Formats: sequence, structure tokens, C-alpha cells
Amino acid sequence: MVGQVTPDTLTLHEAHRFPNEPVRLNGTLHWNILSLYQGVLNGLKAAAATATTPLTSIGIDSWAVDYGLLDATGTLLATPVHYRDTRTTGAAEKVAAALPPPALYAATGLQHLPFNTIYQLIAAQGTPALTAAHRLLLIPDLIAYWLTGEAGTELTNASTTQLIDPRTRTWSAHVAKTLGIDLALFPPLRHPGTPAGTLLPDVLAETGLPHPTPVTAVGSHDTASAVVGVPATSPHFAYIATGTWSLAGLELDAPVLTEASRRANFTNELGVDGTVRYLRNIMGLWLLQECLRTWENTGETTRKNTMASTGGNTSESTRKTTGIRTPHHLPALLDAAAHATPLRSVVDAGDPAFIAPGDMPARIAAACRRTGQPVPRTPAETTRCVLDSLALAHRRAIEDAVRLSGRTVDTVHIVGGGAHNTLLCQLTADACGLPVVAGPAEAAALGNILVQARTAGTISGGLSDLRALLHSTQPLRQYEPTGDHSAWDRAASRLEGAQVTETEAAEEEPCA
Repeated sequence: MVGQVTPDTLTLHEAHRFPNEPVRLNGTLHWNILSLYQGVLNGLKAAAATATTPLTSIGIDSWAVDYGLLDATGTLLATPVHYRDTRTTGAAEKVAAALPPPALYAATGLQHLPFNTIYQLIAAQGTPALTAAHRLLLIPDLIAYWLTGEAGTELTNASTTQLIDPRTRTWSAHVAKTLGIDLALFPPLRHPGTPAGTLLPDVLAETGLPHPTPVTAVGSHDTASAVVGVPATSPHFAYIATGTWSLAGLELDAPVLTEASRRANFTNELGVDGTVRYLRNIMGLWLLQECLRTWENTGETTRKNTMASTGGNTSESTRKTTGIRTPHHLPALLDAAAHATPLRSVVDAGDPAFIAPGDMPARIAAACRRTGQPVPRTPAETTRCVLDSLALAHRRAIEDAVRLSGRTVDTVHIVGGGAHNTLLCQLTADACGLPVVAGPAEAAALGNILVQARTAGTISGGLSDLRALLHSTQPLRQYEPTGDHSAWDRAASRLEGAQVTETEAAEEEPCA
């Protein structure tokens, strides 16, 4: 993505797009990191060819928690493992035996997720790659290292490792020592807005960029950049960064490290300009993405299922759709879902059963069956179940964040790819009982570019100034709450009751 920034203007255009397709090798799911790096080089080449003025800076943001291991010569020792791989099974129990969850949360403030970096490192202990490793680089830092030859650990992404103390914004030596993790593997911390090197000669030759082209550290965790890209006009806002995941929460000045916060599974990730991203990770549109992939593989059709779910009252465009074999057919499916019975069935969008790739419609059906709710019969009903469930999860996260932090909220901002999903945005407004402002969809790219532009001196000011520029230049859409809010209250109570029943059943299950 290429941005052009002045004190009064902000534009963004896509220079190049490339696939991100994990690869399973010998039973382990890996990132195809060399393909991704080649995609970055091709993107820089396209940016150089299309830019009307020389590029001032390059910034990199990506997903969190995963890493590459380098030997003493800087050579990659092993292909990075994907966080959705199952290698961390049992690692949380090992960590808890050494450092009980309340103590770990008090030290790091991080939400329990089974793929956090500390669990990956515990799972990797004793492996040849980790034993031989001289350096550990988180994914955006690895890309930056290959581009510049300079190694660093950007702070916002480092905070997702569960090895950072959010109060001091430095490594927690106590946690690392207790778990036997060598902090010397990590290069020095970098803060957003600081230099991260200049492009190497071979990169310049391949991309056509001029020397010297600097790389700037930004909020390299994509959510950190996305929160910068929230076009809020007052401090009383909640944000939901939607895409594969939904990251729902508040921007705070200090972490919330209470036991109540831990039990509510909130995370205190570090943000730009000394902020804290106080949020809950929710499974997000991954649920729908995996449903679409399953339906594509099985050749499931939209027409017959849409007719069954809406009694035949479908739009002409939906009736003409013969299948949902590509994302091109998603609008027809969402139209059918909008006509499906609301809140017929809801599931816990944070259920670990939904993390792994696979037959998502079957897992959603099983969750509904297990909790005594009607099982979705069609793709439209499954889609409505997913979106109703996400809206409920958004509501619960925001309500819990407000209660635990003592902050007030008058507006919810939805940024990221989910901002295009009008049904999800409206359902979130209905569930929360608050106005929702949707957009920008490319909030992470915009936040990334704004930090670069400020570092270069093109613009100035704090986060409120950056957001004012976003608000005045980006297309936004507002959704007001509609419908019967008590229906959402009943659905939330029904889901919470189902979760309690499942918990009790699990506690009563005899040990094998």
C-alpha cells in the first residue's frame, strides 16, 4: 500500500497484492515465509514503478506471536510455524505449573491464548532449531532484517509475546527466567517512529528503489497500526479491528492488571505513543472465511439454501446466484443471511474449538447442538449465526472493558475488512446499543503510514491530530441502533447459560 500525506490530505492506493497460503509439512503448519518475502519485494517494485514522487519511507506491520530463528550468520534455521498449528497443545499447563496464571497475568497483562509466543517457545524447547538459534525475530522484524540487515524487536509486537511488562514497557526478566526462556535471543527493543535501517543493495537492485530508502519502525503488530487508524473525534470510543480476528476494546493510558481483568480474558498490549490496547481477541470473520472455504470445496449452493431460509423472498441477484464458490458470491450470501431469523442460534465466538482450519459449518452445528439450540440448516442460517455471535461477542467485550477499566464509551468504531460488512456493522450497533462508525477498511495501512509520515516530518502532533486527519479525509459510514434491544439481552443470557452448563459438564466429566 502506498500513501501520500500532507497536513491536509491523506490518500492510499494498493500497489500490489499477493496470497498468504500456509503450508503443511510433515504434519506441521508453517508460514510460507519466502513466498511472503518475495511478495514484499514485488510490492516494493510495484510501488517504485507507480509512485509519482520518491518513496520517503517503508513501514512493516503483520500478525503477532510467530517468529523466525536465525543462526549466528543470520541464516534462517527453520520455516516459521503457524500459530494455528497444534504444537502448543499442553504448553499452557507446563507454564502454569511454573508460573500460575494469576502471577503470569500480573507480570505481563496478556490474555491467555494457546498460541502466545511463550507457549510456542515452551513447545520448542529442546528442538534442534531453538537450541542452535542465535536470534529470534518476530515476523515483521524478520522481514525488516532481510530488507536492511539490521535486527530489532518492535515494541507493540513484542508485547504479544507474553514476555513484556506493560508497566515498564520492557522485558520481564522474572517471567523469562522462571520459564527458562533466554531473552538474549531477542535483539534490542525498537519503538514506533524510530529508524529501522535502510534497504540493502540487493533489495535496491531488485525493487528499483533509490539509495538510501529508509525503513521506519511503526506499530508492527497490525492491530497497533489499526488502532492508530481509528478516526475517533473524542476519547470516549471503543474500537473493533475486524478481519480474520476481531480485536475489541479501548485505548488506555495504563494497563489493567486486576484478577477480574484476567478472569475476563482481557489483554494489555502496547500501542503507539505510550498507549495500551486493552482488548479481547475474538475469533472474528475467520469463522465465516472457513465456512466459505468448506462450502466451496463441497459445492454447496446458495440458491436452494437461501430459498429454504427465507421462504422464497429473496432478491433477484440472490436468486440468480447458483453457488458460493468464490468471494464474489459473498454479497448474495450476506443478503440471504439478513433475511434469516435473527438470533435463532448463537455460539461462543471465543471457543477454542474454532481456532483450527477445517469444517467450520460442522463445528458450528455441533456447538449449537451441544447447547440445545436449533442447528443451522443452510449457509444463510450458518452465516447469520456467525454474525449474530460476533455482534454478541463485540457487545460483551466492550461492556466488560468499560466495567473493568472505569472508562465510558459513546461510540464504537469498526475498522478493518469487517467495515465493509454492512450486516455485521448494523448487528454490532444493535447489540451494543451504541452508534457504530465503520471505516476505514485499511486502518492498519493508514496507521502505519501516518506514523511514518510523522517520523519524516511531513505531519506533526499526537494521536488525536493523526485521527483528525483520518476523519476529514476517509469515507466513513455511521450505523444507529435499531430493533428490540431486549432480544440481544435474551440471546446474551442464553449464551452465557449455555457456557455455564458446558463448564459444569466438563468439571463433572470423570478423569480417564
